[in-house]
Amino acid sequence: MGERFERHRQPWRQDEIQKLHALAGKGMSVRAIAKALTRSEESVKDRAKFDRLRISKLR
Repeated sequence: MGERFERHRQPWRQDEIQKLHALAGKGMSVRAIAKALTRSEESVKDRAKFDRLRISKLR
């Protein structure tokens, strides 16, 4: 099964949002961003959608 996240349902802090924007701008995948922020991939996808960010899909 996937990794377990202890930070379930925690609000996004401003520094996390800035890091999300920076990593998405570098073209990192959802999985890599989630690991860097210690958040679930679903949480990262939701926040990126909320902020209207495009996250590249690795092929």
